Amino acid sequence: MDGNGRWASQRGLPRIAGHKAGVDAVREIIQTSAELGIEVLSLFAFSSENWSRPPLEVKGLMTLFFTALNKEIKNLHKNGVRIRFIGERSRFSQKLQTSMTDAETLTADNTGLILVIAVNYGGRWDITQACRAVANDLKQGLIDEASIDETFFQSYLSLRDLPEPDLFIRTSGEQRMSNFFLWQCAYSELFFTDCFWPDFRREQYEQALEDYQTRQRRFGKTADQIDSSS
Repeated sequence: MDGNGRWASQRGLPRIAGHKAGVDAVREIIQTSAELGIEVLSLFAFSSENWSRPPLEVKGLMTLFFTALNKEIKNLHKNGVRIRFIGERSRFSQKLQTSMTDAETLTADNTGLILVIAVNYGGRWDITQACRAVANDLKQGLIDEASIDETFFQSYLSLRDLPEPDLFIRTSGEQRMSNFFLWQCAYSELFFTDCFWPDFRREQYEQALEDYQTRQRRFGKTADQIDSSS
């Protein structure tokens, strides 16, 4: 969800104003996803690299995250959304960690849209923590080396029980993955738009989905093989 700061700067506003406007876009995209029957929506809210931003901006983001979560959780729960946070939580304040856990607990039995929010997350961190967990289980004798293949390793990653992303959307004109879902997006379709995140609403979202529907996903096969099996 990129471009909040630049959106604000173009309007002569402080960067935090762009992040606040971004919350409105989040709300609309979640609602649209639920209405369209999308099963899983993942949002990259705060990367492990974002701690290097100016301290005042980071503080504002943490306050906004806490406020928005507590404001929106009841409505999300009412609409059957199941919330899940991924990333290293220990660096957040205790009250924010508690709010995150409470949100997950409250919505755990919901059967609608699964909303994955990545906070203090990085794709390299995800793979590294999985390697550590595998190494520990090997050391403890819980698994054997021969059992480790791609499917097995994936069971140690953050999205272990969810399907791999079909579509990866990046706003603001940047055309890179910026350390997000590096393992999981091996075969995801990529969509880049110049639109800043606060302006990315239902119309822009549907355009991305329509573009995705024109793609042919081959997963290593030839186009003829896909056509003959359809």
